[in-house]
Amino acid sequence: MNVLLLTLAYPEGENARNIYTDLMQEFKDRGNNVYVICQRERRHGKPTELKMEKGINVLRIKTGNITKTNIIEKGIATLLLESQFIWAIKKYIGSIKFNLLIYSTPPITFERVVKFIKRISNCKTYLLLKDIFPQNAVDIEMMKKNSLLWQYFRAKEKRLYAISDYIGCMSKANVEYVLKHNPEIDANKVEVCPNCIKPAPLLSHNNKDLNMRQKLGIPNDAVVFIYGGNLGRPQGIGFLLEVLDYIKERDDIFFLIVGSGTEYGRIEQYIKNNKQRNVKIIKSLPKEEYDRLLVCCDVGLIFLDHRFTIPNFPSRLTAYMESAIPILAATDVNTDIKDVLYEAECGMWAESGDLVNFIKLIDKFAKDANMRKQMGLNGRKYLEKNYTVSRGYDIITAHFKVDFGVDKNCLRTNVC
Repeated sequence: MNVLLLTLAYPEGENARNIYTDLMQEFKDRGNNVYVICQRERRHGKPTELKMEKGINVLRIKTGNITKTNIIEKGIATLLLESQFIWAIKKYIGSIKFNLLIYSTPPITFERVVKFIKRISNCKTYLLLKDIFPQNAVDIEMMKKNSLLWQYFRAKEKRLYAISDYIGCMSKANVEYVLKHNPEIDANKVEVCPNCIKPAPLLSHNNKDLNMRQKLGIPNDAVVFIYGGNLGRPQGIGFLLEVLDYIKERDDIFFLIVGSGTEYGRIEQYIKNNKQRNVKIIKSLPKEEYDRLLVCCDVGLIFLDHRFTIPNFPSRLTAYMESAIPILAATDVNTDIKDVLYEAECGMWAESGDLVNFIKLIDKFAKDANMRKQMGLNGRKYLEKNYTVSRGYDIITAHFKVDFGVDKNCLRTNVC
């Protein structure tokens, strides 16, 4: 069948990969004709272009800067997305009829694009809900509830849910949240479809790349806690800085921060001002290099702002599991990522803002190498059972097998 993905998170580059590239490769490998539409931000200086990438037709549309920019530019660029996407679809792939349209949030403003494609292709639609907006903005006080801006985006959100044939949420708590706050939605069309990847072969942790540690100025015998991902207001960076300040005199642990975002400069300035030797911040790395770095580390970190009422579920969880390193999370109480950590026996959790308990957990990880190793292997095992693109593919396509005349038995054999 012809499958189309709309997303703002489809990295460019031969070795670039994330949950969406892995999922679309799975669709291709299962015999589908796959198209992807994504943005190509103005900062890259490249035009709109349709080209083949690893057997997948990728239409990269020149847009304004949406990521790594100020809130005004981000807002304007986001509002222009729908018109830009519809224009490019008409020009480049308007003659293609799709059987299945998959799209992810953010942004919530894909609603008009989805409606347009659904009308011209009469296709089925599947929403991968990765971001509950505008409530997440309300939670961290970036938007006021019931304001005109909130009403605009809330209406967009409801319309997007309404035109989606199915909605795949990252976790059970997300399903419950969506249905509780949108009672008009048919519960039968909302399900768990978690963040999924195609796990790379597991590298040995017995041969850590000490050269990489030395290059970064990390002591060979230090226990390395790594945070990789977005550095913005949703991560509750204030608490991270409290943690860094508390452990600044310790030489048995080292904090490595890899990422970008609006709070990057704040963290960088803190480190410079305090001349802290057991922490280092690095701009975002290519995925392949970041994966090699993860294997050199001992514990993966997850941070979320304590004010969130929506159950965020960061995708970096799968990266840590893939590399078989245990996880230490500091989040709000509403996310069920803490339940996954305990169910999988792959990590520990403290409420964001609870410095005393968080430091206690750091000490536990720092003192027990055997625990770290076992938790890491537990996480890898849990990933291979629950968070693979093969499972994600089956969850999504199970609803459409009859419509496309495919034998449901193929779900068991993976041959369709």
